[in-house]
Amino acid sequence: MKNSIINKIRDQHEFIFKLLLFICTIILVVFLFPREAKFKYEFQKNSAWAHQDLVAPFDFAILKSPQEIEEEKRNLQQSHLLYFVRNTEIEKTSSSLFIDNLSSKKTANFESYKNFGLKLLNQVYNIGVYQPSNKLIDFNSNHAVLLLNEKNIGEELELSDLFSTNAAKEFIENELNTLNLNDTILSSALIAAINPNLIFDENLTIDHLENELNNISSTRGGILSGQKIISTGELINEEKFLILQSLKNEFENKIVGSDNTILILIGQFIIVSILFYSLFIFLKNVSTEVYHENKNIAFIMLIMLGFLALTILVVKFSSFSVYLIPFCAIPILFRTFFGNRIALFVFVITTFIISFVVPNSFEFILIEIIAGITTLYTILNVNKRSELFFTALIIFISFSVIYIGFSIIHEGSITKINWSNLKWFGISAGLTLFTYPLIYLFEKMFGYISDVTLLELSDTNNKLLRELNLKAPGTFQHSLQVANLAEEAIREIGGNALLVRTGALYHDIGKMINPAYFIENQSSGINPHDDLNYEESASIIINHVILGIEMAKKNQLPEQLIDFIRTHHGTTKTQYFLRMFAIENPDLNIEDKMFQYHGPIPFSKETAVLMMADGVEAASRSLKTYSIETITELVNTIIDYQVKENQFINTDITFKHITLIKRLFIKKLTNIYHVRVEYPK
Repeated sequence: MKNSIINKIRDQHEFIFKLLLFICTIILVVFLFPREAKFKYEFQKNSAWAHQDLVAPFDFAILKSPQEIEEEKRNLQQSHLLYFVRNTEIEKTSSSLFIDNLSSKKTANFESYKNFGLKLLNQVYNIGVYQPSNKLIDFNSNHAVLLLNEKNIGEELELSDLFSTNAAKEFIENELNTLNLNDTILSSALIAAINPNLIFDENLTIDHLENELNNISSTRGGILSGQKIISTGELINEEKFLILQSLKNEFENKIVGSDNTILILIGQFIIVSILFYSLFIFLKNVSTEVYHENKNIAFIMLIMLGFLALTILVVKFSSFSVYLIPFCAIPILFRTFFGNRIALFVFVITTFIISFVVPNSFEFILIEIIAGITTLYTILNVNKRSELFFTALIIFISFSVIYIGFSIIHEGSITKINWSNLKWFGISAGLTLFTYPLIYLFEKMFGYISDVTLLELSDTNNKLLRELNLKAPGTFQHSLQVANLAEEAIREIGGNALLVRTGALYHDIGKMINPAYFIENQSSGINPHDDLNYEESASIIINHVILGIEMAKKNQLPEQLIDFIRTHHGTTKTQYFLRMFAIENPDLNIEDKMFQYHGPIPFSKETAVLMMADGVEAASRSLKTYSIETITELVNTIIDYQVKENQFINTDITFKHITLIKRLFIKKLTNIYHVRVEYPK
């Protein structure tokens, strides 16, 4: 019984590992979610209330609108107190300076002028003198001032109650004129002694302003428990929207007990589990190739968790918008490795999960999904440099258009749109360009291969392909022809044309080791096989697969391309040498394995198509006459033999596909060998 259970676990270990990946991801997602209740009603400004009549479940304050708060801030900045500090030392210094100036003139009225001047100076300094500056130029004469004395006791005045330096000098001149004391000696001595005794304390003023700004109340008025808030069908105007938003914030921020926290946790776990279950079912039933590779599941979970964690981090910083995160990188990443269908489904599920931690979840889901779909199905190529910037432009336009549409609905006016929010969309679009370095990084981490890499490897100036052309030019030309045939065939039945073309270019690189033993490289009429027995000849031919694999690994070719080298002969046999050996040794019990390739057999459409193209192209070179009949017979014979040898049982190639491929190969070979169609006379 125990062994039976162990065997079952061993047989299901792949499934168990996938299940653990999903469970661990679900737990991590729920762990990252905030522990708060969610308001159960969705609502938008300037739309009708679609739910039942809503009554306040508890007392709550009404939030001020952002415009109201901004208006209060502007008013504070225009009317806040200006702090001045009285400096009595300057007053004493100015008095001494006046006496010194007066005594230097040696006037006969020194004593009377001194007493009068000190009295006038004292009168001016009791009011206070300040020095006008650029920091005070924006404030009018009625602006409030707090004057601090040496004991730090404040007196609230207006700026007009104080003397500027010029005003103080004018006051002295006027006083002297009023008393008919127009003596220039007294006047010049007083004016020269005037120095500001009130110092503008900029730091204290700024601190006081910031404190007042920080203490601005975010609420005004309130709603009592049991009071009706809104009726079904009633228009949600700006006032109603603020009340509803206030209720939502109060509800979600309310301190909940441990029992409620556990219930919230259970609810979050249920929702997240359902979302991931839908992803699991989709991958299992629709994208089986992705599902069967555990690294693919791990990659998908990693990206989803990474973007969720990044969103939570950004949401915590209120100065940043969640829309600066390049969510459109998600579908681009998944499309690069898995195709459009998986990219769209995973992106939608990821957006639903992230919507639990962002404000205005409905708006977030709509904006992100539409932008993602637009990006996914507008950008057809990620392997051209021009596409990088076109991608960013499409993302920015998509975000901006949807945002403007929402703003018009909410505000009912174009003039009230907050255009500054477009900068977040611009940042997000710009950050999406970093998807391309990420593609390279994930290729190395998970062993994936992208179209960009395939394009680089399919360049015939690539080091390995140039070496093939130099050492085995016949094989190189054969590989080019096979690449053309295989690419057209896979386009006909559906598959990765760039992958099969690149695989075809490298499938025979093992022939570089002994190029002369392969007929396409024999130009001198000498055949080295004439000096070998059939077993040795078969061994050399078969070994080009093993040598090709070793060479590919040495040159660090991706595993996906090495698979084409492994499988392009499958487990077929070297028929010529096997047949000749049987003719010369009719009495021997022949071991087919001596003449059989080691495999494995093809396991995808792409590897299957390459096997067909390789067999047909190689055999076509041996035809003595080229006609539609001979080419048709050759194509049917080669591919039917491969089918008979069960080379395609591990692929999803159908008989319909095979028929289409045969027809295509006949047409292509007819064109290659310039076969003329005979018309009836």
